[in-house]
Parts: sequence; C-alpha cells; structure tokens
Amino acid sequence: MVSFDTKSYSKKLLHLISWSHWFTFFNIIAAIALSSYYLFSETAPTTLIGQVYLITTWVSHMAFLTFMSFVLLLFPLTIIWPNTKVIRTSGSIIFTFGLLLLLLDGFIYSRLGYHVNASSSAQIISLIKEIAQENAIFYTVSGMLAIIILGFEFIISNYAWKHLKQLQKTIFARFVIMILVVAFFFSHLTHIWADANLDYDVLRQDTVLPLSYPATAQTLLTKYGLFDVDDYIERKTRPLSFSSAIPRYPVLQAQQCASPAVSKSVFLVLTDEQLNKEQFYNFSRRINANRYQLNNHVDTALFDDAWFNLFYALPSIYQQDILAQNTTPLLFQALRQQGLTSSFTLITPNSQKDAAIEQPSNTFWFTPLFEENTQLNDISSLVFAEKLNNKKPGLHLIYFQSGDNAPKNQSSQYQFELFIDALLLAQKHKKQQDIIWISSLGNQTKETRLSTKSALLITPNEQLQLTNNNDELSTLTSHMDLQPTLMKNWLGCQLDQSRYSNGADLTTLTKDRVIANTSPEGLLVFNKDKSVLIDQNGNFQSYSSQLAAPITVNKDFPLMIDGVHFIKRFTEQNNQ
Repeated sequence: MVSFDTKSYSKKLLHLISWSHWFTFFNIIAAIALSSYYLFSETAPTTLIGQVYLITTWVSHMAFLTFMSFVLLLFPLTIIWPNTKVIRTSGSIIFTFGLLLLLLDGFIYSRLGYHVNASSSAQIISLIKEIAQENAIFYTVSGMLAIIILGFEFIISNYAWKHLKQLQKTIFARFVIMILVVAFFFSHLTHIWADANLDYDVLRQDTVLPLSYPATAQTLLTKYGLFDVDDYIERKTRPLSFSSAIPRYPVLQAQQCASPAVSKSVFLVLTDEQLNKEQFYNFSRRINANRYQLNNHVDTALFDDAWFNLFYALPSIYQQDILAQNTTPLLFQALRQQGLTSSFTLITPNSQKDAAIEQPSNTFWFTPLFEENTQLNDISSLVFAEKLNNKKPGLHLIYFQSGDNAPKNQSSQYQFELFIDALLLAQKHKKQQDIIWISSLGNQTKETRLSTKSALLITPNEQLQLTNNNDELSTLTSHMDLQPTLMKNWLGCQLDQSRYSNGADLTTLTKDRVIANTSPEGLLVFNKDKSVLIDQNGNFQSYSSQLAAPITVNKDFPLMIDGVHFIKRFTEQNNQ
C-alpha cells in the first residue's frame, strides 16, 4: 500500500512537472510577442552586428526571464504542494501577473525611459495617476486587459493538460529551445566583444530590456545623445555636449505678447554671495505684498553659466551654441516689443569710481542686452525712494559683486541688505507695487552646487497668485523658472514655454519634479530628496537635501534619465 501511494505520488508529480514545462513554454512565446513593444521604443541599430544582437538578446532574454519565473516560483510550489487544481490555478495567476508587469514595464519605459523599479516608484505612480485623470476609461481598460490575459493563461493551461501526451511526442519545441539557447550564448558573447571594443551600436541596447545588463552612465548619456558617438573612447574626459546640432533659439512673433500697457517694473536683486533662510525671513517681515519664499531653489552653475540659466532659462549645455546664434532671450525680445526699458546696475566695492557708461568696466557677456548699464562703488545714490519709484516701467537688475578687500560698511553683503531695505520701504509708497526677485546667483566654489538654496519672490496682490495656501514653496525651483513666470504673468505672453525654456511658470507649480543642469564635470540632477553629480567616468556623488550632507547611495539611473529628459526638453520640443 505504501509502495502504491509512493508510485501514485511520483507519477502525479512528474505529470505536473511535465505540464508546467509546456505551460512555461507557451508563456515564453507570449512574453516574446508582448515584449516586441520594447523594440519599437528605441532607434534601430545601424550595423548588422547590432541588428543581429538586438534580435538574439530579445528572444533569449525574455525566454530566460520567463523560465526563471517558473524555476523560482512555480516549480518549488509544485514540489511542496503537488495538487493539480492548486498548481494550475497558481501558475495561471503567476504568469498573468508576470505578463501584466511586462506590459506595464514596457509602457513605463516608452514614456519615462527606464524600467519599473523601487527608486522611481513616485514618478511611475504620478504618471499613472496623470494618465488616469486624462482618460476616464484607463482603469476599465486595465481591468479588461488583466481578464483577457488571465483567460489566455487558463486556456493554455487547459490545453497543455489535456494534450500533454501529444505535446510530448512533438519535436518542434526542441528546435525552438535550441534556437533560444544558441541566441542566449551568441548575445552574451557579442556583448563581451562589444564591451571590449566599445561598440556603441551594441552597448546602447543594454537598457532596452528589463533586468538586462547593468547600465553605465557613459552608455546612457551616449544613448540619449549627450556625447559624440564618433569619439566614444576620447569623450571620457570631455565636457558634456550634444552629439547633434541643437535647434535655433525662437524669435518672438508679433502679437504673441498682446497685453495691456505694462505699468509695473520687475526688480531682480542678485548677489554672488550665498544667502540663508534667516536673511529671507528678515526681508519678509518688511513686506506688505504677497511674498513667496522658495525654500528649495536650485542653482548649480558657476557665475558665467548662471547668467545664461537666468536669461535664457536653459541648461548650461546649450550656452555655447545658443550664444553663437546671437539671438536675444525671449524676455528681452518681449521688452522691446512692448517698449519697456531695461537696466543693469553693478555694485562692486572694488570699483575705483562710479560710472554710468555704455558697458561697465567689469564687462559681462550679457550687458548689451540692457539699454542702460551702470557700475557703482556703493548704493548711496540708489537708496532714495523717489529715485527707485520713478524708474521707467521695465526690467531692472541690480547685481552685488563681492569685494574681498572692502571695509565692512562697503562689503557686498552689507550693501545688499541695505539696498533691500530701501527698496522694500520705497514700495510701500507706491500704489502700483513692483515685482521683486531676491536671490543669490552662481556658486563661488564647486562644493555648494549640490545644495539647494533659498530665493524670494514678491508680487502685488493682483499679480502672481500661486496655488499654495501659505507663503512658502517647497517644490524644487530654479533660475530657469523666472523667465517663463515673468513672460506669462507680467508681460502677458501666451507661449508654449517648453519651446523656449526648461523652466516652469511658478504660478502653476504644484507637484514635485526633477531639475537638472550640466557642468564641465558632468550632469547634476535634483529631486525632492537628494541631488546627484554624475561625472564623466560614471561615478555618482550624492547629496541629501534633508541632511544637507554628502551620502552614499546606489547608482540611481532612473533619476539620471529623468535629468537627461529635463536637459533635452528644449531640443525635443523644437525638433518635433
């Protein structure tokens, strides 16, 4: 009797295992078919070896992932609990979940550029919610898709069970498996060769399929066109640059800023020294208009690049090409179109004398953008309310440049705070109060680039109405946000901001986002929790926003890819 039970158990177990092999085989075919979606999300390889590698790694990798699902989940369950109904039902549910996850991953990859993973869960959930809000039937379609796949699993499960003897006699599956095994070894050997020879056409496919080869920063940046493919080996020590020509900077068309006559000015008060939250708190106490303290302001650039970020609202990687086009920033185009003035005043204790001249002796590349350029030794001639309030409507930038050897009563910081006090006091005497922006600009050292700063936006009650209920904005902001904010809310321009700017209108900024910039050392990316510098060798240097200190974390490639998408927004929008 014991012998009979043992034989019956063994026969039943072998029958279930044989069924599960065929059930897995059909799921391998299904997974390969569904995963073809990944191939259409990328540009096709240009070389024969790249094309053959793409096909072989696709079919073999998806077959391997499906087979491992059987080995890790279904096979152990079959050994532990060899109940026919339990195993067949569990197998259908397991592979239904796997195929649904494959579809979700393919969709996420086509939209965000990376696969489903824990570190990008917030972005993925946000994308799904956004799609669900735009399409009311999203969840209904998703549910129907799950039912269809589950039905398919029950069908092939039932077919494999009822026709197991006939299937065991067939030989076509052996040829399919042999092809998959050969493809598996060929793709791996090809990748080893490509890695040794730096064959870009093969290596750029590393991130196409889920759970594939570990990505590297170099191949990812190359894949997204931030390196020149023709100089793959040499570019390890080169600054980031686009591998193709960037589009022309736009020119403002007539009537795009058709707004009533502007009677208010914008004062941009900037300093090259870092400011702290306590200083902004003291400034806020003197204000009777709307004020919005930006607590997570991103400014990654050194001074020359920082001015470009401010005026053109684009990352630094565009600077050389955009300036070579000799096209004025859209904000200044709009000022001239509406007949508004612009002035730049440089306050520097190092100046030997005051000078109201065409260009300051400390010449900046952007001074020709302004109609008036003035260089002063101190603020003594500026702090009169009558003078400040009688400026012509327009854009007025006052920049405080530090003087290392200046006495305390002439230092940049001391002069800066006195001028802010005078400007805010003068505003109290105006019926039509002006928009004021106060912040530091640039970084005197590389060490401060990964930390977030603060900035202050002051606006009259009837002007910018931010959606926040309090006067603090905790979402990430940057200097690139200033131009689109002023273009829409001050000058009344109705433009697609993504075509001329990488910034966002601060009045509509309600959710977290990723902000990125470039530097000679690499790519700098920020999210709400941390900032990361990815250098030319693929090293990740991370900085915690909460701890305000360097941290050691795993390489966050999804964050890096989000940063690349931010950098490329201007190019992608204008190439459509």
